[in-house]
Amino acid sequence: MLPAFLVQIPLLSDLGVPRIGPVDTPSPLHGAFLRDDLSVVIATDPQLIAEQLAAGEIAAFRRSGPRARLAFEPASTTVGIVTCGGLCPGLNDVIRAVTRTALRRYGVKKVLGFRFGYSGLVSGDGHPPAELSLDDVAVVHRRGGSMLGVSRGQQESAAMVDGLVEHGVTTLIAIGGDGTLRGVHALCEEIARRGLRITVIGVPKTIDNDVGWVQRSFGLDTAVAVASEALTVASTEARSAWGGVGLVRLMGRESGFITAFASLASGVVDFCLIPESPFAIEGKGGLLDALEAQLRRSHAAVIAVAEGAGRDLLGVASVDRSGNEIPHDIGLHLRDRIRREMPERGISVDVKYIDPSYTVRGVAASANDSVFCARLGQHALHAAMAGFTDIVIGHWNEHFTLVPTQVATAQRQRVSLDSSLWRSVQQLTGQKL
Repeated sequence: MLPAFLVQIPLLSDLGVPRIGPVDTPSPLHGAFLRDDLSVVIATDPQLIAEQLAAGEIAAFRRSGPRARLAFEPASTTVGIVTCGGLCPGLNDVIRAVTRTALRRYGVKKVLGFRFGYSGLVSGDGHPPAELSLDDVAVVHRRGGSMLGVSRGQQESAAMVDGLVEHGVTTLIAIGGDGTLRGVHALCEEIARRGLRITVIGVPKTIDNDVGWVQRSFGLDTAVAVASEALTVASTEARSAWGGVGLVRLMGRESGFITAFASLASGVVDFCLIPESPFAIEGKGGLLDALEAQLRRSHAAVIAVAEGAGRDLLGVASVDRSGNEIPHDIGLHLRDRIRREMPERGISVDVKYIDPSYTVRGVAASANDSVFCARLGQHALHAAMAGFTDIVIGHWNEHFTLVPTQVATAQRQRVSLDSSLWRSVQQLTGQKL
């Protein structure tokens, strides 16, 4: 019997995954192939699943995996890979997995790595693509960063498609966050307009874990491990001084997953501040009052703050090349306010401010993330070779899924204040902000 969240349902009930045809080339892979009629129910509550099944109206993701029939003849296929946005642990692991799956399992004609993000797809940018071999990627997963380089900023879809055509690319794997995935959809629209047989697959890369309808994105596990070490150091500094305050600013413009998980992992945080949970700095019940009480009760305190926390208080400082809003630095603001105002309350403080952002982004993936990245890369190639396009490789209910890019980018995943995760954070810290 299938688990409750795995059901055999008509494909019309999934979210409409685009696929190009004809799909009539036998796969060179051996072993079990995935049936097209096996999907992953989106609802996670058993009662809601039962109600939807009884009503005959159930939404599900199509499962990702190798298919018996392909849309491309492998020997004539050129696979392109591009990494966009900022750095994230695991980029090289995904590049390695795509390359090895393409060359070793499918026997494709060649794999091209496009340099420095979407700009590398545009001819004449001065960075021609590199043909990747098995030797090129043999140990690249042991390094942080991206062997292909990254960049932010939008490019004209027509110019990028021209670049794909020029290099004979029949499938492109684009690794990146929200902006990159929107670029995947724009590329697919231009490809469809021209009537080309090119598939484009997105692999969600966001250290913040904020891609919609993807329960887990790669890099989060590594980021939490590094961030929790920074919090432990902050605690050591704070508790070694009278009136010590360890203030750690972590990544997370829209979503506070890193900050929440790292607070739980370290076990030393007194105040966890995330974008999803508004808080006041001044006034009764504000952070400064709570910090004063903590310092009078115990001579030290540790504060973990996500970069997007307090945006309603400080506003937006600028917009980056990808169109993302960059908030004013909440970490520096809190540091200066605490240093200035605690002495006015009769409390001498020694504030140690730590910002490990680039340390978190640039390290090699943890073992857990490395395994996850390897599987993401494999699933991306399986989907592309089977003719699926304009989709993101998601992860839902412990299964890899095919999520339309417009669905994945319609909303960001955020920490729910009603979730067991946030309740656990509140229980650990005891905060009442």
